[in-house]
Amino acid sequence: MPELPEVEALREYLDEHLTGRVVERVLPLAVSVLKTYDPPLTALEGQPAGTTARYGKFLAVPVGELHLVTHLARAGWLRWQDALPAQPPRPGKGPLALRVSLVDGGGFDLTEAGTQKRLAVYVVHDPQEVPGIAGLGPDPLAEGFDRDAFAALLAGERRQIKGVLRDQSVIAGIGNAYSDEILHAARVSPFKLAASFTEEQLTQLYDAVQGTLRDAVGRAHGVAAGKLKAEKKSGLRVHGRAGEACPVCGDTVRSVSFADSSLQYCPTCQTGGKPLADRRLSRLLK
Repeated sequence: MPELPEVEALREYLDEHLTGRVVERVLPLAVSVLKTYDPPLTALEGQPAGTTARYGKFLAVPVGELHLVTHLARAGWLRWQDALPAQPPRPGKGPLALRVSLVDGGGFDLTEAGTQKRLAVYVVHDPQEVPGIAGLGPDPLAEGFDRDAFAALLAGERRQIKGVLRDQSVIAGIGNAYSDEILHAARVSPFKLAASFTEEQLTQLYDAVQGTLRDAVGRAHGVAAGKLKAEKKSGLRVHGRAGEACPVCGDTVRSVSFADSSLQYCPTCQTGGKPLADRRLSRLLK
């Protein structure tokens, strides 16, 4: 899933390639992709694109007086093309979900792999009309998001820290991969209760949030949209690396599986050497 660093890189890429160019047509190709119908997509035709904004994992492109907003979900992506094919694509064929063509011949596709179709597109007067944006917590890289603001979000939280970091209503933009990376950098168990952090541990976790995300944004800066997925994977230290050696201590990275996701961690760095129970496996063994 594209998370804050990749979506920020896509925002920068669209700023460079899309701003000021005129939309010719927006063509939905998957039944599930469009979440709003008024204003219609045709209201974007003939209008210039403005400066793209990011809200957590959402991208919002001003087009005329409206905004084309998208959330790429778990398996979505944006594919830019300097010259789109002359033949329009057929709906329902392949991973294409939506195409934006420009008057000068370029444009981009929104694609989504897999069978679970969650990629979402909205046409709104104001991005705050999108429920997912209206309910977002603060952006961790926003000016003013300091250590005290972070500590206030965690105060009284009885949930495990892994889930809190992924909760978009608490902090915007962090998903499964970067929450694993942040917790590894902070040397914290993903199962630790958020309210149980000491002042020193809160500082350490805040520094890990800032360092991990800013490093990832820096690595993604200037990378072409088509290469961002590979860049993200190359920079991950524990997420998606179960069975490999931890780059810090050399212990084996382990995984805990859930119904539709998994987390990765290093026992030596994060849990005092104790492996966490894989709950899905435990149920199978009963």
